[in-house]
Amino acid sequence: MKKLTTIASALALSFALSSAALAKETIALTVSTLDNPFFVSLKDGAQKKADELGYKLVVLDSQNDPAKELSNVEDLTVRGAKVLLINPTDSAAVGNAVAIANRNKIPVITLDRGAAKGDVVSHIASDNVAGGKMAGDFIAQKLGNGAKVIQLEGLAGTSAARERGEGFKQAVDEHKFAVLASQPADFDRTKGLNVTENLLASKGDVQAIFAQNDEMALGALRAIGAANKKVLVVGFDGTDDGVKAVKSGKLAATVAQQPELIGSLGVETADKILKGEKVEAKIPVALKVVTE
Repeated sequence: MKKLTTIASALALSFALSSAALAKETIALTVSTLDNPFFVSLKDGAQKKADELGYKLVVLDSQNDPAKELSNVEDLTVRGAKVLLINPTDSAAVGNAVAIANRNKIPVITLDRGAAKGDVVSHIASDNVAGGKMAGDFIAQKLGNGAKVIQLEGLAGTSAARERGEGFKQAVDEHKFAVLASQPADFDRTKGLNVTENLLASKGDVQAIFAQNDEMALGALRAIGAANKKVLVVGFDGTDDGVKAVKSGKLAATVAQQPELIGSLGVETADKILKGEKVEAKIPVALKVVTE
């Protein structure tokens, strides 16, 4: 009888430890879209760090839809997520998803894009304003003041699009660029192609295009090639495809973020929160201009 009691106690302890381990390992990540290579790299960085630290990472794709994002967060609260890493589809709309996590006492960390509302423990991102300015400064370095430029804007409502545009405007003002057009192409390669095609038809004297991400820049390059024009194109993100285009001489430059590091730092920060350690409200990730 004593032996049975000992075995039962050991099993109960084992079950308790297993339950504790299971509870510890659940970190959630919602990504705005996995159709964009940048966010795939972010996810990969998070996964690598989660594996290293012994956490289970649950990843859900919001497909650039705030309603899907909200549904994902509701699902993750039911699935017992201990920390929520969220890469918002829209900085304003994500406030509803953050509120759900707040109500369920789940700490929230935003990645790459911020949240306009809600209680966020930490925001991990590059300095998008500085990056936009760097892109404009590079154009001025190559073409001088007064260059005729077009800007391809990202997804309206995202902090990344707003901030990159703000930084580029600083360069526009400083270098007295003539902005022939500034239109959204939603961080999408195909839209970047289509918008650039239309703009080249009416703004044929453009000298440079700043695309707020590499996907739009690559689309713009295709449109420029089809129109047989010579236009300096600068992207943003430093994705594999973007860097390859720079190295092959097609893309003039890309302002490189480090998406894998953003994802990795997200999990690292979640780990600190779960251990009761203090974390910084803003964690910056360095940028650099890749030109060769």
